[in-house]
Amino acid sequence: MYDYIIVGSGLYGAICAYELNKAGKKCLVLEKRPYVGGNIYTEEVEGINVHKYGAHIFHTSDKQIWNYINQFADFNNYINQPVARYKNECYNLPFNMNTFTKLWGDVFTPEEAQKRIEEERAEGYTEEPKNLEEQAINLVGKTIYEKLVKGYTQKQWGRSCTELPAFIIKRLPVRFTFDNNYFNDRYQGIPEGGYTKIIEKMLEGIEVRVNTDFFDDKENYIKLAKKIIYTGAIDKFYDYVYGALEYRSVRFETEVLDMENFQGNAVINYTEYDVPYTRIIEHKHFEFGKQPKTVISREYSSTWKLGDEPYYPVNDAKNAALYEKYKELSEKDKNVVFGGRLGQYKYYDMHHVIKVALEQVEKELNG
Repeated sequence: MYDYIIVGSGLYGAICAYELNKAGKKCLVLEKRPYVGGNIYTEEVEGINVHKYGAHIFHTSDKQIWNYINQFADFNNYINQPVARYKNECYNLPFNMNTFTKLWGDVFTPEEAQKRIEEERAEGYTEEPKNLEEQAINLVGKTIYEKLVKGYTQKQWGRSCTELPAFIIKRLPVRFTFDNNYFNDRYQGIPEGGYTKIIEKMLEGIEVRVNTDFFDDKENYIKLAKKIIYTGAIDKFYDYVYGALEYRSVRFETEVLDMENFQGNAVINYTEYDVPYTRIIEHKHFEFGKQPKTVISREYSSTWKLGDEPYYPVNDAKNAALYEKYKELSEKDKNVVFGGRLGQYKYYDMHHVIKVALEQVEKELNG
């Protein structure tokens, strides 16, 4: 008999297993993939740590969270400074003075940039924006929207910006400084040696079964544990009784190139709609690699269907209402805890995942 069976060995599941094991609880971790790590799994290729399920850049302003994750790895000082490519033009992200001086040849100062953006906002202003396009133009004007928001967003969501609800974009950060640091957080970096090593360290001394699908023997696993911590999709746990929640999925096209440097940056977004991928990741730049070869991944956003890997919850009114029905069902299940992006149908960054996992463990141990 186990105190806890933890379904999924991503960051949420691994932290729960680590902390509960440390408190003397007997844990079993089940992972359907052949390796641990969930979507932060990194795989070494040509001496480069490849982010197999999309780029993960750790950032937080919470010193406690930063200290917590640093127990398991040393972090480098990587700063995320993505570039956006639109047709044959390259722009710095987030939108800042480097972006504005490139977009408009007669803009050089913060005052001039603010004036230009205000003029464009006023020109295209909609009193009550009915869709994402109108909302984005209200926020930043037509030039930034057309070149840097529209195509990328349509690829990301698989539909026109005029068909997407306005509330998806509540704000578009605009900076009137020459600062390309994407995050405002005090602490950021990439773990040296990749994320998989962090998860492996967390799971040391804990029984882990890989290539094991919880759903192949669900009823038996439930009997084997006092409590289940489940980090998969909540609708799947209940056999889609109310119907399937929607997700966006991502397809990765990864290749090894016989050159030292392909694009000169870890992340380049392709904001033109006619380019089918949303971005290209060059993994070696996350760790300032000097290897003779390089590995790149093209990311294609796609519509999720049953059997695909779910990545991002589709947070619209319809899915929020459906999730509430599953949440109500889960609250009656006193022996199951639902956690992480899929279990709580919520977009979390890694620092959020750590925080909610630690809070849940505290509740388990002191509740």
